[in-house]
Amino acid sequence: MRTREAIAALIPHQGSMCLWEEVAEWDEASILLLSHGHRDPAHPLRRDGRLHAVHLCEYGAQAMAVHGGLLAARAGGAAKPGVLVALRGVRLHRARIDDLAGALEGRARQLAAGADSWQYEFEIAHQGRLVASGRAAVMARGD
Repeated sequence: MRTREAIAALIPHQGSMCLWEEVAEWDEASILLLSHGHRDPAHPLRRDGRLHAVHLCEYGAQAMAVHGGLLAARAGGAAKPGVLVALRGVRLHRARIDDLAGALEGRARQLAAGADSWQYEFEIAHQGRLVASGRAAVMARGD
């Protein structure tokens, strides 16, 4: 499962809000994804022609969702829909990202997993340089 279409089948984010385009590698504990969409003038998170680095938190959260979806699919099921409930230790090393040529590389590593909650750390890099990092917690939606 390496394409955007395969990623979209795993997460609730569809169309242009599915921010990752390729799964480069993954295992039980972590995932590495790639995206070029940050340069798209029609990016859904752009405001006033710019894509601000704070939106890398959404990239990190979606990396978590893709990882959870892959784990659930491997076990023969589907991931529970979740809600981002906390961000901690977020560090942004740029003000904006729409001016970066080349792919964004997103890594997420699972720190804890329960029946209805997950914690991950994430890093987003560009050409080997860190542009954002942090930790995020998600709880299953109680629909």
